[in-house]
Amino acid sequence: MPPLDIRKEAVIILVGLLVVLTLLEMWFSYRENRHYYEKRDTFTNIYLTTLAFLLNLAVNGSTFLLLNYVYQYRLFQIKNVFWYWFLLVIMQDFLYWVLHYTGHYCRLFWAMHVTHHSSEHFNFTTGFRSTVFEPLYRTFFYLPLALFGFNAIDILYAYLVTQLYGNLVHTQYRIPLPKWYAMVFVTPAHHRVHHASNIPYLDKNMGMVLILWDRMFGTFHDEDTNEPVKYGLTHQPENMGPVNILFHEWKALLRDVKRAPGIGNKIKYLFNPPGWSHDGSTQTARMMQKEYKIIQTIK
Repeated sequence: MPPLDIRKEAVIILVGLLVVLTLLEMWFSYRENRHYYEKRDTFTNIYLTTLAFLLNLAVNGSTFLLLNYVYQYRLFQIKNVFWYWFLLVIMQDFLYWVLHYTGHYCRLFWAMHVTHHSSEHFNFTTGFRSTVFEPLYRTFFYLPLALFGFNAIDILYAYLVTQLYGNLVHTQYRIPLPKWYAMVFVTPAHHRVHHASNIPYLDKNMGMVLILWDRMFGTFHDEDTNEPVKYGLTHQPENMGPVNILFHEWKALLRDVKRAPGIGNKIKYLFNPPGWSHDGSTQTARMMQKEYKIIQTIK
């Protein structure tokens, strides 16, 4: 059986598993009156993932061509199949962490990524609440993989598989996992923290498959039973319509750029973290966390 057919079968099985688990979680949530799902929110998630899927289809050809073009200039050729796939998944996951970190610490990218965090619910369909415009720039973060000798098809396949894992950690159900697993891999508990609007949890746990990157680079935070997770954004938009969810942060960003004095400040609004302001009227997540720690110390 050709390798490509094996890949297709694996993807079909994984997607099917995700759909079944989503339906089961939805059924148990309603049966147990947990309110993990809300009708309008779920339809919004489906709407947003449909847009992302269509945009992915539209750019997949150019994505493949760009990766394939860079692959011509590869610096290495990994012949051992085990090491090839092991290193591909590890490196792809790290570059996703870089992409995700950029989405949280650069406001221009946050304007696109904020859509994924806008839900005040957390369930498997929240994973479908895609960063709709990410396919337009995601490939540029993965170009180093082609330089390191990984071909375009394999890069795209590795991304799809790790993305499916990333969907599976979007659940509020408490899943008992061994301590060693949570030391290495992203768990639902880790990702609940990532989707929280609580100040201590902001911009934490950005890994897709491996939590190692967050532990290494200081963006890790464990779920604390004394700090129950509140999902959504620190400033939730009043209009939760599907169009406003996509563009509300763009409107705010353009408004800030327009009123900023001087070209330097305008550029800073684009590339500094969300919450930065030229006059100190608003705070970044790190500023809020620093202030929060001081208050907690005083208490």
